[in-house]
Amino acid sequence: MYSIDFSRPCRLHFIGIGGISMSGLAEVLLDEGFAVSGSDRAASALTDHLKGLGADIFIGQKAENIPEDADAVVYTAAIKADNPELAEAVRRGLPLLTRAELLGELMANYPDSIAVAGTHGKTTTTSMLAHILLAADADPTVSVGGILPAIGGNIRIGKSGSFLTEACEYTNSFLALSPKVGVILNVDADHLDFFKDLDDITRSFRKFAEKIPADGTLVIDSGCHGFGEITKDLPCRVVTFSESDAGADVAASDIEYNNSGCASFTVNAEDCGAFSVCLQVPGSHNISNALAAAAAALSMGLSEGSIAEGLGAFGGTKRRFEEKGSVNGAAVVDDYAHHPTEIAATLAAAKRFPHEKLYVVFQPHTYSRTKLLFDDFAKVLSAADKLLLLDVYAAREKDDLGISSKLLADAVNACGGDASYVPSFEAAEAFIRENARPGDLVITMGAGSVTGLSDALTK
Repeated sequence: MYSIDFSRPCRLHFIGIGGISMSGLAEVLLDEGFAVSGSDRAASALTDHLKGLGADIFIGQKAENIPEDADAVVYTAAIKADNPELAEAVRRGLPLLTRAELLGELMANYPDSIAVAGTHGKTTTTSMLAHILLAADADPTVSVGGILPAIGGNIRIGKSGSFLTEACEYTNSFLALSPKVGVILNVDADHLDFFKDLDDITRSFRKFAEKIPADGTLVIDSGCHGFGEITKDLPCRVVTFSESDAGADVAASDIEYNNSGCASFTVNAEDCGAFSVCLQVPGSHNISNALAAAAAALSMGLSEGSIAEGLGAFGGTKRRFEEKGSVNGAAVVDDYAHHPTEIAATLAAAKRFPHEKLYVVFQPHTYSRTKLLFDDFAKVLSAADKLLLLDVYAAREKDDLGISSKLLADAVNACGGDASYVPSFEAAEAFIRENARPGDLVITMGAGSVTGLSDALTK
């Protein structure tokens, strides 16, 4: 693998530079004095921001975008071999780095590196940890897979030895990292277009845990699937957390919810006793995320006061139960949930949120996920009072698996739900405008383009 000498900045070209992680890495390298160019399919706020920082940005991907003096090319897992820029880089014999490999090399320059892994909750927990580090005046460098208002975007460049990032398991990307502190929030069946099954996923999380050095720490939910396999005979320290297991190293008690569904609770930590936390984000799943962040922070020697202050200041990230406004007097929330477990957590949070009728507009994400988890989707989505299903967001896939939102609507109705297929965003918007009433709650949900519907409803 090509290795970058960070003491001698060179010229790097990014294929897919507008991605949430790629853009963050590009910004860090620009700050380190590297010359950066990159391309993406469409302009965005992220590409505009990089252009303002001095990056050469190309919209559309073609061979001639790669500068003649490029020293190496960085690409994401979504880039296929027939991509014209990747094919040109191979033709020219340019060194290639995946996004994860570059992230791993960058992290190696920071003695206090933290990587947050798990099938669900990575962005929220990483953001919570960012708030704690800021409250502790740790001046961290942060790369988060969402837009975090506290850092003004998806990246923060600090001047200390602390580096905090998400660690994505898809295509085993997180195995390119060797964090001093690794967090595993949960292990669930997902990305089954890459992994064989849940056992295969569990083995990958074990390999991630093995990347943590002997003087490092693994923070993991005590009830995590495959806990024994993941943690057995690890040389590093293992710290457990749990919302429901009082015997975990970091646990919660005295849980109460306010009228918005946000929890207050006591953190009971083996190393430091008990302290109180008041969250500003709803849902019981965020208690678990907060405990993971607290456990990681305690393992780094941060104070209880900084942890409580940071968690209390966290008001959420974009697209995580994000309150967008209202339509017809009904509250509109936008959420990134696209896996049955995430949907169940979001709808559970919605139950504690004051409302009369719950409308959910869901855009399934990828045909493979929809097909492989079809029955689970039908069960959890039946909890909505009224469900509107948009067409599947294809992402990197083709429509060749015989699955559709029409079929999913039928399955939801068979589970006792009330679901309708809608053929377009315009049809979904018209339905909500015609039916939503004051006091109702509307959630636009999915990892694709459905977020635009929440903007249209509240503009």
